[in-house]
Amino acid sequence: QLRLEESGGGLVQPGGSLRLTCAANRFLLDGYGIGWFRQAPGKAREGVACIDRRGDSIKYADSVKGRFTISRDTNAIYLQMNSLKPEDTGVYYCARGPYMAHDVSLYPAEYDVWGQGTQVTVSS
Repeated sequence: QLRLEESGGGLVQPGGSLRLTCAANRFLLDGYGIGWFRQAPGKAREGVACIDRRGDSIKYADSVKGRFTISRDTNAIYLQMNSLKPEDTGVYYCARGPYMAHDVSLYPAEYDVWGQGTQVTVSS
């Protein structure tokens, strides 16, 4: 079944950390870039971080640079989130980009397979 599955969300205080995992069968990930996106209530979905199929090209939204780190291995993609802020609150999704693409982007329209999302709440 073609599915990505996110986990690791939760409630954390400002300044805290969370590690999100996007899991899938390796055959669903080989050759594909993967992106992490988030959506806050009443706001559009925005790109947070993305990594290409080999892990050579990585991009971050300006709002998370220096705080978030994306990485990948054979069966999963990770998003380490440090120094969390209340404005990081939202539902976080992972998604699969085009096959064998030369680069990755933070534009949601370029991703075709999405997970169900995991809630991240940053609040004291």
